[in-house]
Amino acid sequence: MFDWDAALRRLDELNAQAEDPNLWNDAAAAQKLMRERTRLADQVEGVQKLEQAVRDALELIELAEAEADQATADAAVADLQALATEAKKREIESLLSGEADSNDCYVEVNAGAGGTEAQDWAEMLLRMYQRWAEQRGYKVTVTDRSDGEEAGIKSATIQVSGANAFGWMKTESGVHRLVRISPFGGNDKRQTSFASVYVYPVIDDKIEIEINPADLKTDTFRASGAGGQHVNKTESGVRFTHIPTGIVAASTQDRSQHRNRAIAMEMLKARLYELELRKREAVSDSIEAGKTDIGWGHQIRNYVLQPYQLVKDLRTNLEKGNPAAVLDGDLDDFMAAALAARVGATRSEASANAR
Repeated sequence: MFDWDAALRRLDELNAQAEDPNLWNDAAAAQKLMRERTRLADQVEGVQKLEQAVRDALELIELAEAEADQATADAAVADLQALATEAKKREIESLLSGEADSNDCYVEVNAGAGGTEAQDWAEMLLRMYQRWAEQRGYKVTVTDRSDGEEAGIKSATIQVSGANAFGWMKTESGVHRLVRISPFGGNDKRQTSFASVYVYPVIDDKIEIEINPADLKTDTFRASGAGGQHVNKTESGVRFTHIPTGIVAASTQDRSQHRNRAIAMEMLKARLYELELRKREAVSDSIEAGKTDIGWGHQIRNYVLQPYQLVKDLRTNLEKGNPAAVLDGDLDDFMAAALAARVGATRSEASANAR
C-alpha cells in the first residue's frame, strides 16, 4: 500500500480493464473491480492534490515575502497547517489494512436504561453518525428502527456504504455517555444517559459463512414507525437469533418479508464474521462488554452539555469544546486518534513479540 509506483501501475491496469466492453458480463467481478478502482483512484488523487496544494502555498509565501505582504503569507501558512492535518489523517487512513477495513459497515445503536432520556440520546447518536457519513459522501440506509414510546429510538441499525467505512467506523463501538439538563421535565437537574454503539462489517460475496438452520430462531413481527399501512398490517419484519452466540439480527427496511429475511441474514452473517475477526486478531473484549452492560465504567466517550461544553474520548483523552459540532458529525479527529492508538498498540505488541 506504500509503493507509489506500484499503485500507479495498478490504477492504469484497472482503468484499462474498466474500458473492456465485456467487463459487465460478470456483474460481481465488475463491481469488485470498480470498487478497487475507485478506492485506489481516491488515494492517488488525494496524494496528488496534497502535493499540488503544498506547492501552491509555498509559491504564495515566496511571492508574499517578495512583496512584504504579511497577511497573504500568514494565510498561506495557515493553509499549510491545514494540509498537515489532512496529511496526518491520510497517513492514518493508509494504515486501514485490516481484513475488512475497506468494507461497508452496519452501525447499531441501542438506548440504555432510562426510558425517554436514553432513547432520545440514542437518536441523537444515530443522527450524528448519519451526518458524519453524509459529509464524507457515504450512502446511508436504515435497515432497522424501533421507535421509543414518547421520543427517540429504542434501537436502530444503519448500513454505511463507502470507501473504508468499516475501517473508520469500527472505532466507535462502545458505550457513549451524555450529561445534560433534561428537556423532558427533569426539574432542571442534570441527567446522565447511556447508549451503546456496535459496528460490524458488511461481508463480501467471496466470504462464505455457514449457519446451521438448527442454530437459528426466527421471528416475524409487524414493523413500527414509518412505512405505511401495509407495514403495520402484515408481519413484514424479520428477526434472527443465533442461539449459540446470542447474536440477534433484524430488518424492517423493506415491505417484503422475503426481502427483510435476506437482509437480516446478511446482517447476521456479518455479525458472525466480525466476531471471528475479533477472535482471530485478538481484539480486546471491551467492545463486547460495552454492548452487554450499557452504563457506568464501560463508556468510551463522554458528551457534556451542562454545566460546561465538552466532549472527551476516554481512550485517547482527546477533548473538544464544541459538542454541537461533534453531534453534527464532526468525528474525524476522534476516529483518527483512536485509530492511531490502535496502530500504536499493535506496533508495540508486534515489537514485544519480536523481542
